Amino acid sequence: MKIAVTGKGGVGKTTLAAGLASEFSRKGKKVFAIDADPDANLALTLGFPNPSTIKPLIKLKKLIEERTHAKVGSLNPYFKLNPRVDDIPEKYFAHHQGINLMVMGTVRGGGLGCTCPENAFLRALLSHLMLEREEMVILDMEAGIEHLGRGTARGVDQLIVVVEPGRRSIQTAYHIKDLAKDIGIENIVAAGNKIRTDSDREFLITNMPDFQFLGFIPYEEKIVEADLANVSLFDLNKDILPEIKQIAGKIKERT
Repeated sequence: MKIAVTGKGGVGKTTLAAGLASEFSRKGKKVFAIDADPDANLALTLGFPNPSTIKPLIKLKKLIEERTHAKVGSLNPYFKLNPRVDDIPEKYFAHHQGINLMVMGTVRGGGLGCTCPENAFLRALLSHLMLEREEMVILDMEAGIEHLGRGTARGVDQLIVVVEPGRRSIQTAYHIKDLAKDIGIENIVAAGNKIRTDSDREFLITNMPDFQFLGFIPYEEKIVEADLANVSLFDLNKDILPEIKQIAGKIKERT
């Protein structure tokens, strides 16, 4: 099962991605959790020890140069488009409590030079994970589907768009849905987050009639507490979000 989680920034994509990864791992699944958000905090949410020391793969310059046959940051237009990546999960992923984590890193920003070899490396790795591996993959993306190309999209069993009660969040969800369909993703569903009242739930259902909702995650103050304390949400309370378990159950029904 390959699951991609996306949505407008700040809606709680990482909370859901981490919750699903933890739940499936507890059920005995081998899980690959992929942090593809530039504001990477999936490791922290999952409770990985010393999350700030996990090096994004985009920064492994020597490895990328070795696999793509091109110097990172150079203007050399020739590099290997399909580098070897099948050994990367075992050698370079972080491992904790049954979850295998990769932080992709971002190629944006000044001083990065030519990003073509890095992009080729990450694209090849993501394609390998989504299309060739049998493990469960949970991809925590930025607000959009930029990391998914037409080829990789073939491996996505379900795209979950996280939304919160608000017009901008809904607008982003519909934009994502259009983009996803353009590259061939058909199984697109939604998950509501930060739900305080029944009216919040009804607001999303009424304004998103084209989406099937897997569930609605209530607003939880401990999420804010965990963020302020710089600790894992699940360290404060293992059962803090029971709705995530129900969402995971509905995903299983689709396998």
